Amino acid sequence: MIKKIILSVFIFSQLIIAQTAGNSGLSFLKIGNSARSIGLSNIGLLNSDASSVYYNPASLNIDHKTSIMFTHQAWIQDLSSEIVNANFSMLGLPFAVGVNTTSISGFEVRTKPTDTPDAVFNVNYFYGSLSTGFALYENLGFGVTIKYIYESLLSDDASGTGYDLGLVYENIIENLTLGASLRNLGSMEKLRNEKTKLPSDFIINSTYNLSFENSEFSFLPVIGIQKYMEQDEIHFHFGTEAVYDQQFALRVGYVTGYDSKGISAGAGFYWSGFNIDYAFTPFNFGIGNANTITIAYTF
Repeated sequence: MIKKIILSVFIFSQLIIAQTAGNSGLSFLKIGNSARSIGLSNIGLLNSDASSVYYNPASLNIDHKTSIMFTHQAWIQDLSSEIVNANFSMLGLPFAVGVNTTSISGFEVRTKPTDTPDAVFNVNYFYGSLSTGFALYENLGFGVTIKYIYESLLSDDASGTGYDLGLVYENIIENLTLGASLRNLGSMEKLRNEKTKLPSDFIINSTYNLSFENSEFSFLPVIGIQKYMEQDEIHFHFGTEAVYDQQFALRVGYVTGYDSKGISAGAGFYWSGFNIDYAFTPFNFGIGNANTITIAYTF
């Protein structure tokens, strides 16, 4: 079984090498899509959370629950996102859908030096995704996501297709889950004269459910490694969630390899199927701070 896991990870890594070239864009695909995950360093959780599919589509095979999630992001430099995620079961298979609309406002157009711009426009991005998965062997699951991606800049626009692949092995030892995913493969049409490359990356991450007998506290440590194809840097992610009485959570995360950011933090409240989560990400160099709010319901 371990040999199968190692072989699958090796195949993923070879796909990375085959796709490496040039520089990537569409950075809105890197930001994350839920306050809980972003508060834990934005590496993703290997559980039935509707946002987990964004990081690894094979997480759909964990506890086939039905849920819906709404996320609002007020990011830096007038960038904002509205995100909807939902997962459900149909025809004996788990499915998930996702929609992301992101805009960057306030771009000014000038044909000569003036105090007042000739025009002001927004840059807009969109993706819609469909995911599914199935078991390969006992606790080893596979998942795939297909995305339609769109970008527009003033009078130019382009669309394309991306896809993600993932593996998740539940309880490789008791309470420890391991995942590997390859995200944002695919291509875009030309935006005027040049195609935008997708920010393809490779992630290996793990989560460990830690609880104590006769204690109202539980903990969820998260560790991950992330490598973007277009960069030499390897990012290491660390995060921990502490939950009290299954009602209140505090989170902290840290990621290496970025000059402008590192620490993230957040909190969450749970009640009768509902949860509300918040994440805060400070940036250096006076860039600003990012705030993310998520509201979700599990049926």
